[in-house]
Order: sequence, then structure tokens, then C-alpha cells
Amino acid sequence: MTLLALDDVTKIYAGTPALERAHLHVAAGSVHALMGENGAGKSTLIKILAGLERPDSMSIRLEAEPVKLESPADAYALGFRFIHQELNVVPELGVAENIALGYPFPRRFGFALDWRRLHRLARQALDGLGVDHIRPETPMAQLSTGDQMLVRIAAALYGTSKAPARLYVMDEPTAALSGAESEKLFAAIARLQDSGASVLYVSHRIEEVMRICDQVTVLRDGSHVMTGPVEQTSRDQIIAAMTGREVTNAWPPRTRPCGPEGFVQCTNLTSRELSGISFSMARGEIVGVTGLAGMGQGALLQALLGAAPLRNGSLVLNGRPCPIRNPARAWDSAIAYIPGERRLQGLMPRRDIAENITLPHLPRLGRLPGLVSRKRQEALAADLGRQVRLKSTGPCQPADQLSGGNQQKILFARAIGGNPELLLLDEPTRGVDVGARFDIYSLIRSMSDKGTCTLLASSDLPELLGMCDRIMILHRGTLVRIMEAQGLDAAGLLALIYQTAREGEKDARAS
Repeated sequence: MTLLALDDVTKIYAGTPALERAHLHVAAGSVHALMGENGAGKSTLIKILAGLERPDSMSIRLEAEPVKLESPADAYALGFRFIHQELNVVPELGVAENIALGYPFPRRFGFALDWRRLHRLARQALDGLGVDHIRPETPMAQLSTGDQMLVRIAAALYGTSKAPARLYVMDEPTAALSGAESEKLFAAIARLQDSGASVLYVSHRIEEVMRICDQVTVLRDGSHVMTGPVEQTSRDQIIAAMTGREVTNAWPPRTRPCGPEGFVQCTNLTSRELSGISFSMARGEIVGVTGLAGMGQGALLQALLGAAPLRNGSLVLNGRPCPIRNPARAWDSAIAYIPGERRLQGLMPRRDIAENITLPHLPRLGRLPGLVSRKRQEALAADLGRQVRLKSTGPCQPADQLSGGNQQKILFARAIGGNPELLLLDEPTRGVDVGARFDIYSLIRSMSDKGTCTLLASSDLPELLGMCDRIMILHRGTLVRIMEAQGLDAAGLLALIYQTAREGEKDARAS
């Protein structure tokens, strides 16, 4: 039985169609994937479903009956609930208050806030997802990103007695989650499906779609390209539908072996979040960094960048000591960093491409100190942009007009301009569509083949397995295991992460 039927959906912005006669049919009780590259029309379709945008034309039926959808109130009354990758939480408030935001808080005697009932209702919402490790009174700021996502899903369950939830729309819900946190989310989705609800799952991660979804719909350039059962659809078919071209190898192969051992030597790195981490890397080696969320992955990259003070430890790069003091010194030492939050930490969104790419290269762009040649700036940006296959109207286009994948390419263009010997990557493909993702993988591999060492911190386990030579697992700021990636699969790596966590907690209790 079809729960939701959208047909002939068209939306035009300033003469440019964002959606053109697109359609989407979601079966009752199913998990339905919606996929497409950035700019394919997914976000516009979600906004229409949420009542935030009015289409130029559309036919919508719910359980075969025509319905009205012209406002967020209509969407709520129809039973549509939305969970976005931007968590939109209030960290200063507790879990219960965040769950109940947007609903009337329960009162005693008509005016006093009934905390006991509020916590009880929040507990019921959490229990509906099978989440028993989060307490309603806990401040949101104390929760991991994954647990905050579970709270947002619980908020969609809260107060559904007047308008029962029929369809949960999840937009890139695992973009900021670790592998272990994603498992909790998948369990919650299974609970929702068991309750009879449907889930529209928007994601760039094909492995997730193949694992948890029943059907998949692909949009390209605003038009419907394909819909089919996941079990009868191959990964390559989805990629071809999204990009319009065949992708023969998701993971660019290494074209030359790693160079001499000891090109990078880190010894006893110790900080507030790290405890005596030591490792070495061969020239051109790609080493993955993983573990449960918040176990020191980001802290390790920040320490090597000089953005977090070290209490002890040393870095030797290509035979020369590199004092780790600040990011500027790291850049001068041929260390480049691409942050996990590109808009907050990497880009100047309202400045143009040329300014963003050339930011650390300004001293060499002028004939006189303090003066920058705009002509040279644009020429360098155009050259580096071509090397990373940046899609734009030119160096003068503002960065915030680009897709997430092309914004990420700006950061790679900036990095390769410095010819780095050590590249630090924090979630380099987060929120990036599949086409741009392959371009980024090719860039990483190309830099590796030229001798750049890469530390790749990622919660995407297939990404680690496909790109890395070795993978290290951190627990509570300690390097507990480092191993060859060859021969591992995602399930085995996840099991090792959990095993490492259990052993670490056992050792901590024993001490």
C-alpha cells in the first residue's frame, strides 16, 4: 500500500527549474531512500513536503486520498516529521525541554511547569525509540552528537496523540555521527518501521542505503531518474543514476608504493585530551583514525596542527623537527589541515572563491609587502581550482553559492597550493554527494602518490577501508591499536572498535 504519492512536482526559481515533473511514491511501513547529487532537487522536495515552499505544480495523495499541503501546519497535521542534519538543539537546556520544544509544556494549576510530567513524557518518547541510556534531565551539552540526534528523533515522537506521525523525513542524519552512533540511529529507524511508520531517508552514503532501505529513488537535475527495490539495485546502478556516468572504481587504486618508513614520526603526544600517542608513517602513506565518537580523533589532528596546546611530545617531518606551536607555524612546516566543519572552520562563505583559495598564499601574490595583486590571486585560484575539478562560474563567485562538494574542493585547492608533506583530514566527505566524493578520493590518492602523508579521521568505515593503508583506533585519547586495512571489512572494523572500547573501560575500572 502506498502511503505518500507525489506526482508532477515542479518548482522554478528565477527561470531555473529546481524540480521538473518529479515524482516520489513511499510505501506504508517502508524505509525509502532519496538520493542525488547536490543540486539534484532533494532539498527543494523536502521543503515542499514540510510546507516551507509552494510548488508551481504538484499532485499529492496520502493513502490514495488527495490532501492539502500549503504550510508547516498542514505538514504536521498530515503526520510528517522532519529530522535535519543540523541538530537545532538548545545545549543549555535539558533533554526533556529540547524534546518538548514547539509544544505546550505541561502545567500544574494552570501556570506552574509540571517537571515530573514533562520528564515522564520525554521518557516515553525516548522509550519509543528503545533509548534507555539518555536521562530526560541531562543537559544537552553533555550528550554526544549521536545522542543529540536520537533526542531530535524522540522530539518527533513527542506529542503525536493529536496528529500521529506517519512519515519521518531524515535529511543526512548520520553526517556527523560515528559508526557506533549510526548503529543506534539504525536501531531507532527499525523501531519506527516496526510501529508502522514510514521513513524517507535522504543520504549520500550508498552503503547505508543498501543496508537499511527497502526502496530507493534517485533525482538528477531536478528530474526523477529511477525508483526500485534496493535488493534488486546495485551500487553501481545508483551511482550511474546519480551522476549520469559509470563509476568503475569507488576507491582510486594506489599507483606507486609508499616510500621510506619514518617520514613522519610522532612521539609521546600528550595534551588535555591525548595520552602519550606515538606512531610513524611512511612517505605517501594514508593512515585512518577512528574510534567511538569523542575518543581523541579530532584532538589528534588539532594537536598536530598546533591548534591545541601539547603538554609533551614531538613531531619530526621528513627528518626535520617541527615545533608544534600554532597553525601558522604548521603551514610553514608543510602541514595542511581540512576541518570537519568547513563553513565554520574552513571557509569565508560570503567571500569569493579566489579569496578563499589563496588565503594562506597572499604573501607571494604581491610585488610589495602588504599589497596583493588581484590578477595574480584570480590566476592562482583558477589554476588550483582546475587541479581539484572545482565547478563554478569563476574565481569571483561567492563560496556560499557552491554545493557542499565544491566548497570542500576549495579547501583542497588551498591545501595543495602549499605542497604539503603532511595532510590532516577531518571527515573530508561529510555532506558531500557521490560525484564530488569520488573527485575528493582521487585528490587524496593523487597527493599520496606524490609523497604526501595523510591522516584521515573519519566515521565512514567503508571510506577508511577503501582509502587507507593502515587504521588506528583511539580510546579516551590513547592509541590502542593500529593495523593494516587490507583484509578488513566494515563489520570487522566496527567489532574491533567496540572491542577496543570494552577493553579500555575494563582497564580503566581495574586501575
